[in-house]
Amino acid sequence: MPTKTIIEPFRIKSVEPIRWTTREQRKDLLRAAHYNLFLVRADDVLIDLLTDSGTGAMSTHQWAAVMEGDESYAGSRSFDRFKASVQDIFGYTHVIPTHQGRAAERILFHVMCKTGDVVPNNTHFDTTRANVEFVGAEAVDLLLPEARRPEARLPFKGNMDVAALDELIARVGRKRIPLAMLTVTNNSGGGQPVSMENARAVSAVCHKHGIPLYFDACRFAENAYFIKLREPGYSAKSPKEIAQEMFALGDGCTMSAKKDGMANIGGFLCTNDDILARQEQDLLILTEGYPTYGGLAGRDLEAVAVGLQEALEEDYLRYRIASTAYLGDHISEHGVPIVQPPGGHAIYLDAKAFLPHIPVDQFPGVALAAELYLEGGIRSVEIGSLMFAGAAQMELVRLAIPRRVYTQSHIDYVVEIILRVWEKRMQIRGMRLTYEAPFLRHFTAHLEPVSGSTAATE
Repeated sequence: MPTKTIIEPFRIKSVEPIRWTTREQRKDLLRAAHYNLFLVRADDVLIDLLTDSGTGAMSTHQWAAVMEGDESYAGSRSFDRFKASVQDIFGYTHVIPTHQGRAAERILFHVMCKTGDVVPNNTHFDTTRANVEFVGAEAVDLLLPEARRPEARLPFKGNMDVAALDELIARVGRKRIPLAMLTVTNNSGGGQPVSMENARAVSAVCHKHGIPLYFDACRFAENAYFIKLREPGYSAKSPKEIAQEMFALGDGCTMSAKKDGMANIGGFLCTNDDILARQEQDLLILTEGYPTYGGLAGRDLEAVAVGLQEALEEDYLRYRIASTAYLGDHISEHGVPIVQPPGGHAIYLDAKAFLPHIPVDQFPGVALAAELYLEGGIRSVEIGSLMFAGAAQMELVRLAIPRRVYTQSHIDYVVEIILRVWEKRMQIRGMRLTYEAPFLRHFTAHLEPVSGSTAATE
């Protein structure tokens, strides 16, 4: 009989100290960082939930593989192992390594898009949207209307609105849509999964119109496990079999291996199109490196090759999904508004409902993230009007849980700090911008509290 307690499916062999700071120190650190948690030094963070990208702990098998790294400039055997692991899961003909996911996105959209084009997605994440827009194309989000309500409970809340995709194609014309994307899981939509049924329907629409379908596959293993748990007909299938079935519906993918590749760096671009692959490899050589290393060391290729397979292990996925839900369930039981149901890699606080007295133009997500850091040294990230400006669909604060890094006691501490902030939420005031960059402004923006009392400056 299975137990109620889900334990970490690993033992800890090496530990890293974390540094405590006082509230007074954090107040000064916030001011010095212009209330932007990206600008806070990692040593000044106690629990770092800014991102799950590249922040996980690698396994003994990955570290052993690192020692096998072949650092040859061309024709490395590490690339052969990397390519074989990727093709085993994704099945695409051409595998192009890159140093991380956004490099794959830049190459893909530079080759396939031009000014005036339109790229539909269930929800573009920040770097995806920025790379689409940088080449003059338009990034269009086609999330289900009901999925825009954080409190709504849907088993596959990351699904694309297939009817809206059909309407978009009819309205702008096939020639303006060089490709469509499907992000699994849907990060900006709350880390929510996409069903196989939805992927199949999106694929059918795309291929009916001759539009290539690409997956943003950063968290493909988590998505596969949600399908196994929630979608009829898949409970007896392995996560790998589910992933293979989904990717067979597409024509290629981009991947940040810093997520479900379980590595600290790396990514790749895949395609079945021989002509596109040649163009993409030419651009790769210009900006990333030779096609058998793509900006990565051989040891990095080895770590990703092992990590992709480890991400599909059911013991790991059971723990991963349960530990994320543990955080979400414990705070929502006390009334804290979150995106429901809990996602795969993160819990998303509904900042608009958490701080209803702060208007959207005063960045409630930024204000809430700053308060969580001030109260307990927890670093999170706003996913709302600062990150996406006019394209923001919700005002969220993401607490992304690094893979195999924190234990349950760390998460219990996070619960305690969130509940403390929840109790005094009406004292929190909004923020205003004092500096912003033209692209991806949230990484470097400077902000300050609006005039009046604020818990972050008391």
